[in-house]
Amino acid sequence: MAESIPDLRSEPKDAAYAELYAHAKAALDGMDDPIAMMATLSSLIHISMGHLWTGFYRVVEPGLLRVGPYQGSLGCLEIRFGQGVCGAAAERGETVIVPDVEKFPGHITCDSRSRSEIVVPVRNGSGKLIAVLDVDSAELNSYDAADQVGLERLVTLFAKVT
Repeated sequence: MAESIPDLRSEPKDAAYAELYAHAKAALDGMDDPIAMMATLSSLIHISMGHLWTGFYRVVEPGLLRVGPYQGSLGCLEIRFGQGVCGAAAERGETVIVPDVEKFPGHITCDSRSRSEIVVPVRNGSGKLIAVLDVDSAELNSYDAADQVGLERLVTLFAKVT
């Protein structure tokens, strides 16, 4: 596939995520390797939406996330469930949106430029938590319900992974 990644930053979020989903679905057609899928989605989301950091933290043992494929500066290597935004999303099993990371109790600073964050749980076809998708912005209040809906739809592509 030699397709270029569209720049969707100037599009309304609903339209941008719809186009991004179509690109992701086409790019991942027939793929069931979760690492390859994470790498591809990280790139698509990061470049098309212009985020500071976009990537996955994989569940590697009960209660422990380890950095997976990502785009951006260095990520934290490991995060325990319940710690920081990623650990909170993993522990709760639900998306967490943080308008100002400085106000999130226990926020883990991997990149000091990060100001807001959204973290989405990723489940396989059996419903098992396999990762979280972490997206950071250098701006405050970058993420809202449209981002939640769009990113949660994107991670449904992992439902074909067993």
